[in-house]
Amino acid sequence: MTNSAPRRHLPTSPFRPAPAPQIKRFAVGDRVSHDEYGLGRAIAVEGELAVLVDFGSRQVRITAPFAKLFLL
Repeated sequence: MTNSAPRRHLPTSPFRPAPAPQIKRFAVGDRVSHDEYGLGRAIAVEGELAVLVDFGSRQVRITAPFAKLFLL
């Protein structure tokens, strides 16, 4: 049985709360790697919402949270 909800941190707990996830930020011209599409270059950035990436054979708009997209 798995629970997908994050655990809440009690104020009386002796343990530190889990750190907040880092927001990935990309800029035009950044070299990126995608688990499915491979290597590419960011050609347009829509704030923190989406990135348009040119992978050579195709252009793909990838939306946040960018789980499979990594900055090189």
